Amino acid sequence: MIRPKALLFDVQGTATDFFTTVTSEALRIDRGRNDGVDWADFVNRWRAAYFTAVAATPTPAGTWTSVHSIYRRTLDALLRDAGVEYTDADAEDLTLAWQRLIPWPDTVAGLRRLGMRYTLATLSNADVSAVVNLSKRGGLPWDAIFTAEMVGAFKPDPATYSTAARYLGLPHGEIMMVASHKYDIRAAAALGFQTAFVARPLEFGPTAQADTEYDDAFDLNASDFIDLADQLGT
Repeated sequence: MIRPKALLFDVQGTATDFFTTVTSEALRIDRGRNDGVDWADFVNRWRAAYFTAVAATPTPAGTWTSVHSIYRRTLDALLRDAGVEYTDADAEDLTLAWQRLIPWPDTVAGLRRLGMRYTLATLSNADVSAVVNLSKRGGLPWDAIFTAEMVGAFKPDPATYSTAARYLGLPHGEIMMVASHKYDIRAAAALGFQTAFVARPLEFGPTAQADTEYDDAFDLNASDFIDLADQLGT
C-alpha cells in the first residue's frame, strides 16, 4: 500500500455516535410524555428510514433535497405511526439532534494524531451546516469539510468521491476513504481510492448488531481511530 496523503472520513456513525446522541435527545424532548415508546428502537428505525429516503431521492443537476428535510419528513411519519403528537418546535428540535452528534471516545484523539501527518477531511451525506455544527461542538479537527450537498449527489454516487479528490488536488490513489459502512468504502475503492474500514460495534446501540467483520478487500481494517493512527504510523 502506498502511504496516502489525505484521509476522507464518513461522519455519522463513523466519527460520531448518532445512536447515543439522538436517543438521549429524544428522551429529553419527550420528557416522559410517551413512556410507551421505545426510543432506542425508534432512533434506529429513523436512521433506516433516512437511508431508504436518501436512496429514493433523485439528485439531478441544479436541484437538492437537504438531509435535514429528509430527517424531518421521515420523523413526522414515524411519530404518526407511534401515535406521538409533538409541536413543530419539538419535532424540529429533535431533527436538529443530528447536528449535535457527539464524537466516539477515540475520535478526537485519533484525528489529532492522524492530522500530524495527513490532510483530514469529511465526506458526508449530511448537509454542510450539519457537519460544521457537529464538528464545532465536538472539536473535530478537520482540515476541510466536503459533503454531498456540495456535489448535488449522495454517496455512493461516484461524483461525491471524485469531487472531493479534485478539491484536495490529489489523484484518487493518494486518498484513503475511512468509514464504518462498507458500501461507502467499496464505492470509493471502485474509483481507485485507498480504503480503511473502522468497526463501530455500538453504532446502533448495545442490543443491535452492526457489521464489524474485517474484510481483506479493504487496505486497512481498524477497531477505532487510535488503531487506524497506529497502522498509519502516527
